[in-house]
Formats: sequence, C-alpha cells, structure tokens
Amino acid sequence: MADESRSVVTPADLDALEARLTEVEAYLHIDEARGRVGELEQASAAPGFWDDADAARAHMAELAQVKGDVALVDGARERLSDARAALELAEEMGEEDGAEFIAEAAEAAAELTRSIDEMELSSWFTGEFDHGSAILSIKPGQGGLEAQDWTFMLFKMYMKYCARRGWKVTVNDCPAAEVIGIDRATITVEGKDAFGMLRAEAGVHRLVRISPTDAKKRRQTTFAGVEVIPVLPDDIQIEVAPDDIRVDVYHASGPGGQGVNTTDSAVRVTHIPTGIVVTCQNERSQIQNKAACMQILKARLYELELQKREDTLDEIRGPKTEIGFGNQIRSYVLYPYQMVKDLRCGVETSNVDGVLEDGDLDPFIIGYHRWATERAE
Repeated sequence: MADESRSVVTPADLDALEARLTEVEAYLHIDEARGRVGELEQASAAPGFWDDADAARAHMAELAQVKGDVALVDGARERLSDARAALELAEEMGEEDGAEFIAEAAEAAAELTRSIDEMELSSWFTGEFDHGSAILSIKPGQGGLEAQDWTFMLFKMYMKYCARRGWKVTVNDCPAAEVIGIDRATITVEGKDAFGMLRAEAGVHRLVRISPTDAKKRRQTTFAGVEVIPVLPDDIQIEVAPDDIRVDVYHASGPGGQGVNTTDSAVRVTHIPTGIVVTCQNERSQIQNKAACMQILKARLYELELQKREDTLDEIRGPKTEIGFGNQIRSYVLYPYQMVKDLRCGVETSNVDGVLEDGDLDPFIIGYHRWATERAE
C-alpha cells in the first residue's frame, strides 16, 4: 500500500492498491450496482412515478446511494490510471526530468488510498441501520461540575467531526449547566454511514486534566457517557399511545445560559410505561420540538424492543455501564502528558488539540471498526 508520508510511489505500491480496490468492488457488488442503476433510472422515468410520493422518495434515495457507490469506484479506478500514467512518464523521462510526474503519481496514489479506506470502511457496515442517520446523546458521569464541562467539550468535538465529514447536524437539546458546561446534549446527525461510523463512539469517555475550577490546580479525572442510536427509516412504524406520554413545555436556553427565545417552546416528553424522557429545544416552535422528541422517543423504544427480543443490551449501543472508573472506552489525558487513546483498538495520538478542538476522530473510528471486524472474523 502506498505510504502517504513518502514522496515516491512504486509500481508495486500501485499493484497493491489495485488489489485492494478489486476486493472492495467485490464487497460492494459493483457489477450488480451498475445494473441496478439502470433499473432504477428506468423506473423513475415511468408515467405516474410520483403518484406515491413516499415510495418515489425512497426510490430516488436508493438510486442516489447506488450511483454514489459506483461513482466512488469509477473515481478510484481513474486515479489509479492517472498514477500509473504519471509513473510511466516519469520513468521515460528519467529521475531528474520526471520529478513532477513522480510527485503527481504520489499524490494520485495518496488520494486513491484515502478513497479505498473510505470504501473499505463502508463495506464493513452490514447492520440494518449502519448506512443511515444517527441520534447521538452525551451526558455527564462521575466528576461533578467538571463532568458537565467535559460533556460540553465532547459536544463541541462531535460538532467539529460532523462538519469535517459534511454531515448535517440538528441540535435537539443542549441546556446550559448552572455553573460550567452543559447538563446534556442530543443531536441528530444526517449523512452517509452516520450511524455506522458514530456507533464506535458509544460508551464512557474519560478526561484527565488540571481542574479549571480548583484554586489549588489539582489533577481531576472526569467522565461522560455517549449513546448512539439510529434514526428509524419511515417504513418502520412505532406506535405510541397518547395516554402513554406526558408532554411538558418550558423556556428554552442554550449553552452558556443565553435565552433561545422568550416563549415556552422547549418540550419534554415522558414515556410513562418505560420512564424514557426526551427533551428538545432547538426549534422555535413547540410543534417542531415535539415532533423531534417523538422521533427520538420512537428510536429509543425500538432499541428497547430489540434488547428485549434478543435478550442482550448491546444489540444497538453496546453494554450499559456506569459512567465512571473502569468502564471507559477512550481516555483523553491533558496532564501530566498529552495523549488520547482508545482502550479497545489501541489507536492513540499525542495531538490532543487535533482531536478535541478540530474533531479529528477518523483514526479512532476507523481503527475501532477495523478492530471489531477482525474480531468478528
């Protein structure tokens, strides 16, 4: 495989990349996908296609996904061809005169490597909801006020990560804590493979740093828990009886205590039989906030039903554990040294700012999924 840190790529590097690409094409059933594109395009051009709007939208969503998979592979094949052509020209011109083509080949190989990494990752997602959108929730654990601040730090990290991947984020709930940080956060993330990617983040996250609220500047360890559940497709219906829920409304507020508006637009929905509570305050309308609450509630009820049916707690989000010592999946150490380390797959980095400030989570998420896939084989 081509090493992106090198300035030179060899024919053997490109052969290895081509072998990986061929494997990915088989995983993604690209030959079948090409035929499926034709079928879907023909059906979408038929008279009366839009008579059933919901079915038409689902049809077009499938067409977009299949065309996207084919385009990714075609683009990768094109980059492979470009790299080979540049390398051949460089060899013909000699090392000195062909330096520009050598660099061009290396750049094409690096882009190809990134594309194959992305396609391989997508091929690992075989769950029913992996390719769809996700609902991510963060709540403080052990650590008191510090845990609420840590929750806010994680919230900002995930917002940055979603922006890096081009996903659309809706902040459903993010109320400010009384002193520092936030009480909790819930966001809906829309984008390709959002649930598959983000389920790597479900679990307990541990922070070690000098306490910003301690006058003696002592080291503090704090925890926050992350939950990730899928946004249910429209064809999955979860019935919630009106008598089973209690709806409360109140003033909305955002991180830092600023008022979102001056009306009772925030909504809290309590599912009485299960005790599940969902709050949303992002929208300015009670109706919109209630609709968002119901979407999240139905996703959590569906998860609960899966847990009962399978008699396991890790069907969707992994085992439920106390948000405290001994249960963390990842540690973020800011003092006495700087290190972020995933305790499951072993991926680590000393670039703490890159993770927390810039949302550079791909090495951890990809590393986790590679580790999980290898364990399952």
